[in-house]
Amino acid sequence: MREKAVILIVEDEPDIQELIQYHLEKEGYDTVLAGNGKAALTAVQNQSPDLVLLDLMLPLVNGIDVLKTIRYSWNLTALPIIIVSARTDESDIITALELGADNYLSKPFSPKVLVANVKALLRRSTAVAPEKETSISLGELSIDLERHEAKLQQELMNLTATEFNLLVLLASHPGRVFTRNQLISGMRGDDYPVTERSIDVQVASLRKKMGEGGTMVKTVWGIGYSYQDKP
Repeated sequence: MREKAVILIVEDEPDIQELIQYHLEKEGYDTVLAGNGKAALTAVQNQSPDLVLLDLMLPLVNGIDVLKTIRYSWNLTALPIIIVSARTDESDIITALELGADNYLSKPFSPKVLVANVKALLRRSTAVAPEKETSISLGELSIDLERHEAKLQQELMNLTATEFNLLVLLASHPGRVFTRNQLISGMRGDDYPVTERSIDVQVASLRKKMGEGGTMVKTVWGIGYSYQDKP
């Protein structure tokens, strides 16, 4: 088992790459550097990083294609990925989140916020379920917490780490209404720097992957979301 978490920094601008590396290593993390998308994919395969910081505008293979490969071709849904990009259009942010990014930081960024994101994503959250519980079963939904798997009607769902944690939190308290801020705190801790809009995107993506069962994730207008074990 590693003594230090390994962070893969995928960034083609040397100054930004060096800045991120400095602040992460200052916090005690090991870092691996990749200056283009092809090198990033090689590093994921060979170095098995604990978290990826991914720029979108990259040479050879762009960041979106890197993200798609990791999440869908390789099915590495539990690997935390934070987008760090100068692209600030809402459409870019939504696309990245829907494809499985755990968060999105816009350039220029605060190094303290970036480090807080890394810490929050690497921290093992104990809020998603009781400590001794290893599974959740609600009607046609079954969740194996040890295997990090969720099935609906016996079909395995290809969920990202964030989508899985969101489903676990909601399904652990069927009928309870969570505000967006409560979902953020419950999944990542009170200091997790994510937006309420990100929660909406993650819920939409989760519902899509649940198919008809997505109707069990209810919107409570003006408040937030809840899980009902019946559509």
